Amino acid sequence: MSQATAAVTTESPLPEGTSSRSVTAAYFAAFVAMGLTTASLGPTLPGLAENTQARLGKISFLFMARSLGFLLGAFRGGKLYDRMPGHRVMAAMMMVMAAMMALVPAVPVLWALVAVMLALGAAESTLDAGGNTLLVWAYGEKVGPLMNGLHFCYGLGAFISPIIVAQVLSYRSGIALAYWSLALLVLPVAFWLLRLPGPTTQAASQRGAAGPVNYQLIALVALLFFLYVGAEVSFGGWIYTYAVRLNLGSAKTAAYLTSAFWGSLTIGRLLAIPLAVRFRPRTILLADLLGGMVSIVVMLLWPHSSTVVWLGTFGTGLAMASIFPTTLSFAGRRMKITGQTTGWFLVGASAGAMTMPWLIGQLFESTGARVTMLVILLSLAAATGVFAALMRHSATPAAGGD
Repeated sequence: MSQATAAVTTESPLPEGTSSRSVTAAYFAAFVAMGLTTASLGPTLPGLAENTQARLGKISFLFMARSLGFLLGAFRGGKLYDRMPGHRVMAAMMMVMAAMMALVPAVPVLWALVAVMLALGAAESTLDAGGNTLLVWAYGEKVGPLMNGLHFCYGLGAFISPIIVAQVLSYRSGIALAYWSLALLVLPVAFWLLRLPGPTTQAASQRGAAGPVNYQLIALVALLFFLYVGAEVSFGGWIYTYAVRLNLGSAKTAAYLTSAFWGSLTIGRLLAIPLAVRFRPRTILLADLLGGMVSIVVMLLWPHSSTVVWLGTFGTGLAMASIFPTTLSFAGRRMKITGQTTGWFLVGASAGAMTMPWLIGQLFESTGARVTMLVILLSLAAATGVFAALMRHSATPAAGGD
């Protein structure tokens, strides 16, 4: 999932003679590449466990390491774009991503693989911050539709990644070939960015009085992000191993199931655009949370039906698709959004992505595969409770209703 935001309101044109379409296409391609690397871990988790001679409980530390790297990169990486040419930073991060992806299947020791994932997560989050920020600098107030396109491209990459993995798993060097193929797909975009002049560096400025800070609301929204993002990353990361363990299909089928989740998530993001015009954020959020829980309950009731698992995966992806952006919209109607508050939201999201997949890994072997869906269901139920608390304790919405 892409989680960086940019707080820039002034428009900075691109250098004279630079095609805005070429720059935009390069950003879109960079986010497709980021989606390719992000969604690669889940379908290859059993293979990486075999490579490192690690049990699933220990290999799940890779989720935590990657999320911790993402968290560190989100805090530190964004500042690079205020000091250096943005395209060089983005290209450098993509080269780091390609290098780390190439290293993943070659590392036979778990602790070293954890370090690789930490570096990969930091590079991904820095790239994430750059794509969002530079697109705003290039287009200013006209960025809205392009920003939606940017995040759709991330989902597109996450959808394609498990398909690539599925195609090469049958080869003798399947895991290695999968990672090396994805690494090679990232590199051309890095070189493309190096050839393009980028927007002029700007410093984000705060205007107007910030007003009193409602720390209770900030904590509730951060907790909601913790629970939701943890559930999303857990589903995308564990559905492959879940399907294989319950004999719901071959390894290739399980990889396609992972792709189905990310694909439905991407479709849901497109469908959410017109829905957001017609319905209030609170209505969309409630429908999303309830839809996700219903999908998971159906999978728990018929765990050995491949048809139900496929339907549940599609339903979960569609329901989860708009929770993150809608929560930001809901929060914006209930409180003053600043860079600092957004930072706390990202802390909650990164912490959820870091801990919940790890928790499932600790319980998977001892309790059984169904614990995956049980943990996700409990997380969504808790998120619904937090949402109810937000509705009770939040201040009167800003103009436009809630």
